[in-house]
Amino acid sequence: MPGCFKKTLFALASLISFVSFILIVVAMGTPKWMTGKILCKTGADLVNATDPELVKFIGEIYYGLFQGGKIRQCGLGGRRSKFTIFPHMVKKLNTGLHVMIIMFLCVAIFFSLVSFGFCILNAIKVPYRAINGPAGACLWNFLAGGFVVLAVTSFMAAVRLHHLTERIANFRENIFHFVILEERFEDCFWICVASATAHAVNLLLVAISGIHFPKIKTKTEEVNVTAEDIMY
Repeated sequence: MPGCFKKTLFALASLISFVSFILIVVAMGTPKWMTGKILCKTGADLVNATDPELVKFIGEIYYGLFQGGKIRQCGLGGRRSKFTIFPHMVKKLNTGLHVMIIMFLCVAIFFSLVSFGFCILNAIKVPYRAINGPAGACLWNFLAGGFVVLAVTSFMAAVRLHHLTERIANFRENIFHFVILEERFEDCFWICVASATAHAVNLLLVAISGIHFPKIKTKTEEVNVTAEDIMY
């Protein structure tokens, strides 16, 4: 049986792994990874809008991995619309990169659950095989956190290098052209960053569990038995 200290550490690590699993699932299902402001350039150019008048041509956009929405401002008031990435819009995006982001997160979900199971196992008993012990817990946490980092990095690359927001904003826009004025990574993006950080904390906890602290030995008083003590 593991000691009380190790039980506490692995119980905490299992809780963190489960929380990471929940965070990734929530992030994938929420349509707010990115928000931004979009300028209807075509409409602004048609009326030669100056700075005070540009407000009438600035709309908003938000999107996640599967869906999103935008408010078009082309001089005649805001028009709200919602869209889904699959199956139509993904053809206009970098399909391979977008699918890879989703796959990375799905794999991270799987390894988070495996990490949860291994931490529970180590909290209950000391496994006979090394791969089932702290070494295995480290491996699964490293893989889970690594795939989350890959997903986050790939999403940043899609936004910055492949102009993901601009492509989404101009999807099926035959007359008007939209320019991105501002982009912000929203809570769901940072939730994934928190998930990767959680697995890094787990690695630290597992490493601490392997430290052998010196035992404090108490000195026992030596009992001197004399011949007089034996007589009495």
